[in-house]
Amino acid sequence: MKRWMKYFFGSGELFIWSCGAGLSLSLLMIGGLLVLILLNGFGYFWPADLVELTLKDGKHVIGQLAGEEVGPKGIPRIRMKIGNRDLYGLDYRWINTDQIIEQARPSDLVLVERREWGNFYGRLQTLVKEDQVVAEGPDAVWQALPVLLRDARSSEGESPYRVLAVDANGKEKSISFGQIMRVFRPNGLSVLEKTWVYVGNVWTVLTTEPREANTEGGIFPAIFGTVMMVIIMSVVVTPFGVIGALYLREYARQGIIVRMVRIAVNNLAGVPSIVFGVFGLGFFVYGLGGSIDALWFSDRLPTPTFGTGGILWASLTLALLTVPVVIVATEEGLAAVPREYREGSIGLGATKWETIWQVVLPAALPGILTGLILAMARAAGEVAPLMLTGVVKLAPAMPIDGTWPFLHLDRKFMHLGFHIYDVGFQSPNVEAAKPMVYVTTLVLILVVVALNLTGILLRNRMRKKYAGSAV
Repeated sequence: MKRWMKYFFGSGELFIWSCGAGLSLSLLMIGGLLVLILLNGFGYFWPADLVELTLKDGKHVIGQLAGEEVGPKGIPRIRMKIGNRDLYGLDYRWINTDQIIEQARPSDLVLVERREWGNFYGRLQTLVKEDQVVAEGPDAVWQALPVLLRDARSSEGESPYRVLAVDANGKEKSISFGQIMRVFRPNGLSVLEKTWVYVGNVWTVLTTEPREANTEGGIFPAIFGTVMMVIIMSVVVTPFGVIGALYLREYARQGIIVRMVRIAVNNLAGVPSIVFGVFGLGFFVYGLGGSIDALWFSDRLPTPTFGTGGILWASLTLALLTVPVVIVATEEGLAAVPREYREGSIGLGATKWETIWQVVLPAALPGILTGLILAMARAAGEVAPLMLTGVVKLAPAMPIDGTWPFLHLDRKFMHLGFHIYDVGFQSPNVEAAKPMVYVTTLVLILVVVALNLTGILLRNRMRKKYAGSAV
């Protein structure tokens, strides 16, 4: 036994199995987190049935089932999304199951998606044009409503129509057509119709602007701002990172100074991101931006143009944050190019620069792209530096539009990472914000994956093209 234990520890199998167990545990944790995000993110879009509960006290509750658990006293309870925030002041309510007499799904219950105050759950009562009743009764109003809503959206000006609806206990609410985004009866939809609504919900979130303190509506400005910021950062960081790596690897005389520079570059990769944010605020925003305003936009002062946060300064700050990653990866790519490539090129009469430009750099492109992929992945998820250099809760105008000069690098922008922070921790309605947090997190993961896959496909093409190299 003692000999076997000595052999087991001496062979290193214990450490191999420990590494395998640690890797498996890490993958399981990552997989579990992704599954949680996927279920809560994709589940947000499904048009769940509306349930009407009759309670022992004679009151009724209309809403969507949002979960269940065992309460503090061991009594099971369900969580209902009751909407009607303007009537109740809250979006969710816990109800003990022992207080429920009846649970039904009437087909005449409607979900009215509004521009303000969230969804309204209840029944249609009357359709009114100014002071004239156009239709009365749930079915009559439901038949007349779709056509009138389409006409109201296609016409200019404010619609004279409004809908009178009642909640579960008969409390009346007047809703103007201008406030209605969409109306449908979830309980009367087939699976195919619900799937179509589901696809429409996904499209709405991806292509529209946020509403209700970012808890409703879409996240398109945040998606656009994130992708644009990463692109600008990549355009800036790639040449600087490659030039720095080329000097250190191909031109600098190797010695203590170069070793110290490499140590400094590696240490920069471990500096907290908020430090880069403070530097970006002081150097880019107040230093460069203030100087640009003084030289070219003095007529607009004291209102700053470039002397305040914007997507340009945020991108440059993240470029500074990620340039060590690109330098290290590029150096490794340059070191992996066989020495024979350089010697053969110089032997054929090429200069050193021609050899680097036409032989070494193309062969090292996979390594350069590896660094760029890592830089994009880190930049897309950073939030702290952006809070100081240009990101905002809601941007009134995007950095690209139809107004000359079309590209406005001085404008503030929205970001998916900051959107998650704002909705999850700064929202006045935390319960209503939770689904949007999962949705935005899911979209951010998909954006990062899409950007990384683009870089990986380019890298693989370079590897096939220069298959003879060691990179």
